[in-house]
Amino acid sequence: MASSSDHAAYYIPHSGWYPVWLAAGIFFLLAGLGVWLNDLKAGAEPSTTMFYIGAVIIAVVLFAWYSKIVAENQAGLVGAQLKQSYVWGMGWFIFSEVMFFAAFFGALFYARNFAVAWLGGEGDKGITGDYLWPEFEAVWPVIANPDPSRFTNPGQSMASPGILNWGSYLPFWNTVILLTSSFTVHFAHTAIINKTRTKLLGWLGLTVLLGIVFLILQVEEYLDAYQELGLTLSSGIYGSTFFLLTGFHGFHVTLGTFILLIQLIRSFRGHFTAEDCFGFEAASWYWHFVDVVWVILFLFVYVF
Repeated sequence: MASSSDHAAYYIPHSGWYPVWLAAGIFFLLAGLGVWLNDLKAGAEPSTTMFYIGAVIIAVVLFAWYSKIVAENQAGLVGAQLKQSYVWGMGWFIFSEVMFFAAFFGALFYARNFAVAWLGGEGDKGITGDYLWPEFEAVWPVIANPDPSRFTNPGQSMASPGILNWGSYLPFWNTVILLTSSFTVHFAHTAIINKTRTKLLGWLGLTVLLGIVFLILQVEEYLDAYQELGLTLSSGIYGSTFFLLTGFHGFHVTLGTFILLIQLIRSFRGHFTAEDCFGFEAASWYWHFVDVVWVILFLFVYVF
């Protein structure tokens, strides 16, 4: 067996079929999702078999692949150069996520400041809106759509005075929860550095719990939006931007909570030391990114 010193420069793992199986799983997942959505649109019984096959393949491949990476690290096969590539890889991944959300925030900005105003007859480009929908009032949120026959009007805005109260305002409490979780995950990192395993498990476990509570409250908010307020994905530009931004962020919170849960399991197994804890650090970076996105989303979707 090769010693860790043999891999001081750079460890090159043996060839494997993980990328091929992962690509196959993603293909089945996306193709199944397309079939599922088309069936729903046609009013037929949705076929979900292909979607779940893809999800199972992805789950199995990622579990096997990441387990191998963790085992290689625990065996001392990962040198400084490879660890540096992990840092760069995570940095570029988070940058790509920043660009992903920037596109959706850009769409929100364009809709609020340009498209809605033009539909209301403002400026040179408002001629069409002035001609087709002279009764349309260019205000945000768009509660009264220019063509209600195509886009059902929501009954109420998620940022309206009836919703904005600190006692029952779920997005406000979710903001408190996520900001608190940023502190708890930082305290967990500090516990690794100070070699206090009990505090690491406590703070990291609390962070995972806060992530789960956030998701529960967001589900409650979505149920209220659909059932009580009439705000859906079909509610025009306001409904689509609201659910795309909050929905994709909720997906990222789900992913981040799962990643932190994996780090918690690894912490129970004693995998992290002050000198070797990049798996945890990468998870905490991602979690801080998710928190920052939510603060921006909270301000521009719910408040302003």
